[in-house]
Amino acid sequence: MTTRTQTKPGISTQQIFAWIFLTLVIVVTLFPVWWVVRTGFSSKQEIYVDTFNLMPVGPTLNNFKRVLGMFSSEEAVAQGGTASGMDFWMNLKNSLIVSTTTILGQTFFSAMAAYSFARLKFRFREQIFFLYLTAMMIPGVVTLVPNYILMARELQWMNTYQGIIAPSFLMTPFAVFFLRQFFLSINHELEEAAKLDGASIPLIFMQVILPLSVPALSTLAILQFLGNWNDYLWPFLIGKAENMRTLTVGLAVFQSQTPQGSPDWGGLMAGTTLSLIPTILIFLVFGRRAVNAIQFTGFR
Repeated sequence: MTTRTQTKPGISTQQIFAWIFLTLVIVVTLFPVWWVVRTGFSSKQEIYVDTFNLMPVGPTLNNFKRVLGMFSSEEAVAQGGTASGMDFWMNLKNSLIVSTTTILGQTFFSAMAAYSFARLKFRFREQIFFLYLTAMMIPGVVTLVPNYILMARELQWMNTYQGIIAPSFLMTPFAVFFLRQFFLSINHELEEAAKLDGASIPLIFMQVILPLSVPALSTLAILQFLGNWNDYLWPFLIGKAENMRTLTVGLAVFQSQTPQGSPDWGGLMAGTTLSLIPTILIFLVFGRRAVNAIQFTGFR
């Protein structure tokens, strides 16, 4: 009686090149992030000494302490920093308020619009949806000036949370398109059963559709949060007051304060490293859910 031994297939040349290519892509993508961290932990005096060293030069936490306001103005200037410094905790609070409020409004109102386009039948529905999607092709700079005039002159919302939040609070074309694709995949029989029980359309939307759409809604919230968290131009135009600066604006102002003729790169990179922590935590916790939801919404 002879026994057959099964041999495992070897790794092909294509797989080897694929892994090499992916490794290079990952290195190129993550290297700037690591250089930010490396600069944040390097001392001001030695930051230009060994520029080819991938590890922090003269490792120190003084840059982070300076950004967090743990040093006096005299100590900060002595270390090569600025006397005015950066109110990191206020900037962090503003970014959290703006980003959280915006995604709550965008997620809810975009879900309402997406459900209307996916389920409700009304005249010229497809044509209106097509026209609405064309807004995705319009650069944001086109609407920047009209929005600024509206907030500054008509509504008098300069240096206010509502001025920063208002233009993106209701909905965005991408959010509506994303959720519409998900709603189209939901079984019609669930809604028909709810209608037979006497449920109205708003009740079906609130108690049937929204609970089933938690994966897609959470994914959209993550994507919108990251976009709003990293937004710079609009918060800079509207929230110029010191108490209204978001993290991105605060870091830009911190960079513009140039003591001794050169930017405080150590402090700037330390602040940037701290600003990355919330986004990294969100990606680590909800990253897999976002990928699964995007695959389920019909993007192929």
